[in-house]
Amino acid sequence: MAGTAVPGRLSWLFADVVDVIVETARVRTLVLSVPGWRGHRAGQHVDIRLTAPDGYQVQRSYSIASATNEERVELTVERLEDGEVSPYLTGELRVGDKLELRGPVGGYFAWEVADTNGGPLLLIGGGSGVVPLMAMIRQRSMARSDVPTRLLYSSRAFEDIIYQAELARLVAESPGLEVVHTLTRSRPADWTGYDRRIDDVMLAEVAWAPSDRPLVFVCGPTRLVESVASTLTALGHDPGRVRTERFGPTGG
Repeated sequence: MAGTAVPGRLSWLFADVVDVIVETARVRTLVLSVPGWRGHRAGQHVDIRLTAPDGYQVQRSYSIASATNEERVELTVERLEDGEVSPYLTGELRVGDKLELRGPVGGYFAWEVADTNGGPLLLIGGGSGVVPLMAMIRQRSMARSDVPTRLLYSSRAFEDIIYQAELARLVAESPGLEVVHTLTRSRPADWTGYDRRIDDVMLAEVAWAPSDRPLVFVCGPTRLVESVASTLTALGHDPGRVRTERFGPTGG
């Protein structure tokens, strides 16, 4: 299995698009067959390179959504209206098309079952920041691990919840897995969950006690990630066990 990867030492590989899955109105999962792929760790990402007919190239990084697989890679991409890459990936790419990718990249924000070292696993994500966290949940399921795992997931609306049906299924099938949702903009009339942005009160209620030494992964927009990380530290959690990955406007 691949560990930390250094971009300058990786070769570009050609990937075949074998499926495109509609997750939400703005989000698609690209299922890629990648000959020569040697696997990855949950939480790592890849670089995608597109080349125009005139030779112009553009490159973006996307988290891997799938558990470890030697030839299949799944990328979940959210369309940014003013983006340069995501509108093509979510709107124009079709089964049978090819992509260039390089990876896997990253070692700090990556997880294996043994990494929790006896403590529970706490995953906190906002929007498409759930993608690498979903890879960890899928890896846990594939390994048949029963490590206590809790996902706190912030979405704008119920219809914006990525992997909604799969998360519900995995909770039903996987002992020790919990998913807590919060909706920040609109909610169904019968909604009984959280209805605000993640704050200190919510974290105190959802997170394990610091004495339980959870291993924490936080991914999402910069403001959310910084707020969650600082709040967890203030609540007494070990900063060395809080790993973060953030994203912001990059041109998509």
